[in-house]
Amino acid sequence: MTGPVLLDNTVLTNFALVGRPDLVLHLWADAVCTTAAVQAEYQAGVVAGLVPAVAWIDLPVVTLTEAEVAFAAALPARLGAGERTCLAVAYHRRGLFVSDDRDARSAACRYGVSITDTLGILVLDVRQGYLSRGEANALVEEMIAVGYRSPVRNLNALLSP
Repeated sequence: MTGPVLLDNTVLTNFALVGRPDLVLHLWADAVCTTAAVQAEYQAGVVAGLVPAVAWIDLPVVTLTEAEVAFAAALPARLGAGERTCLAVAYHRRGLFVSDDRDARSAACRYGVSITDTLGILVLDVRQGYLSRGEANALVEEMIAVGYRSPVRNLNALLSP
């Protein structure tokens, strides 16, 4: 994958709340980024005292092109501004869209945009040796404890050969 890796607010929140944005950042180094709309959503959480302010302070924010703005505006209104803008950039720049939102992921699939999610990141961290299976499973449990609505309680089935 050579395009940008666009993170939406659910993913930012999940990793920030367990103090592990590094698990996302090291996977894609210079490619990981977000949009101003996601940044605004995250900042609203900071102001409300729900997420740490410094977790994503150095995360690059991309500027949308006119075509990306138009594409985002044409996406279903049920998607948040963050999901729409990330999806638009990922589509136009052939990037990876990272979201836990089912509707946003479905829309990405309809447009042929590559996707992953919080669990996919943790699985990749295990496969690349950044985390043990036990550490990753503990992080899933910790994320669930702080509000992540995970479809699984651990990654064992996702890590099976």
